[in-house]
Amino acid sequence: MITYAGSDRGYLDRSSARSPMPIPSPFHERTSKLCTSYRWKEWSGYAAVSSYDTTHEREYFAFRESAGLLDVTPLFKYEVHGPDAAALLSRMMVRDVSKLKIGRVGYSCWCDDYGKVIDDGTVTRLAEDYYRVTAADPTLHWLQAVGRGLRVTIEDSSARLAAVALQGPCSREILRAVSDADIDRLKFFGATRARLDGLDVWITRTGYTGDLGYEVWADNAGALRLWDALVDAGRPHGIEPAGLDALDVSRIEAGFILLGVDYFSAPKVILEARKSTPFELGLGWIVDFERPTFPSFIGRDALAAEAARLRRGTAASAGWALVGLEVAWEALEALYESFSLPPSLPATARRDGLPVYDDEGRQVGKVTSHTWSPILKKYIALTSVHASHAAPGTILQMEHTVEFERRKVPAKVVKTPFFDPERKKRP
Repeated sequence: MITYAGSDRGYLDRSSARSPMPIPSPFHERTSKLCTSYRWKEWSGYAAVSSYDTTHEREYFAFRESAGLLDVTPLFKYEVHGPDAAALLSRMMVRDVSKLKIGRVGYSCWCDDYGKVIDDGTVTRLAEDYYRVTAADPTLHWLQAVGRGLRVTIEDSSARLAAVALQGPCSREILRAVSDADIDRLKFFGATRARLDGLDVWITRTGYTGDLGYEVWADNAGALRLWDALVDAGRPHGIEPAGLDALDVSRIEAGFILLGVDYFSAPKVILEARKSTPFELGLGWIVDFERPTFPSFIGRDALAAEAARLRRGTAASAGWALVGLEVAWEALEALYESFSLPPSLPATARRDGLPVYDDEGRQVGKVTSHTWSPILKKYIALTSVHASHAAPGTILQMEHTVEFERRKVPAKVVKTPFFDPERKKRP
């Protein structure tokens, strides 16, 4: 029988009318003093720093050249344990969680009966029958519904656990200095218990920047101690606190999708056209059909039919594909020159949809996220296009507005990630 262990401050307390203002995370006492810009945004009911400085450049380059420390406590977190924990998660997710070994993290998504994506996140196998799930949206109700009748205990640990992401090429050296974990042997998407400045923590080699990086998970009571220990150990390496603006640029460079921006949760939208399958989001690689047909994962039949159409070469039947676009800089310069202006791009990553056209002027998709990449020196975009226009090398036309006039600039379809350093996965 499924049982539930709640938290002192669950999702309702984080977002309902009883808490109209964003609440502070366990790290707020540190982050609030460092945020000299006073630039904040709401993330899942929490107050989250947009950028500590008036611009995010220093924080971005910390991710790429030293180490950035980001508060990721607002992630929704769930502990799932019991004899049927693997069965529940394998039923819920498109990947077969039962194949996940102890000490490993898996990325997955979960779908409705029609194969349309509800959310994506990670699942970590902490012990034989013990898993931790992270999600962008509240997922407790879904876990409970799928687990009905199974021998599992589900805890919403969202408000109990504090979490930070330590990302960048120096992150390994910092953790090596401050924890007893064998960091050098922790593989990409690995997880390990550790002691860090006297605290019991979990360290996972994961993150949302597409760089070498780790996430550290601890009980709220130890949050400030954890922050201080990482900052002290990271000072010789140039560690910087980092906010969501720098993360947004990094995750676009890494080709990572964002719920509510690059795709929408199927139960929350009215139009069928706004729903996506894993294949349409570039997540076909995690859909695992090699498991018993019963009980199987939710949405299997619909996804199997789509996979069969793709194998027959009818790619257009898949509807959409998520691709990368690189905007032709010379054309962008020429466009601004026609207005007697220098090129001007948004200072931060953008999430406003921009139409994309084929060479005959027909709209064939839209940009969902776009940014100037400081490290690549390119204007890049994540874009949803008709599958028939998704081949790498295809030249499309992206809308770009100058002086309130809508124009077009050529952009080439490329594979993602845009930025993929060897250090991310290297031992």
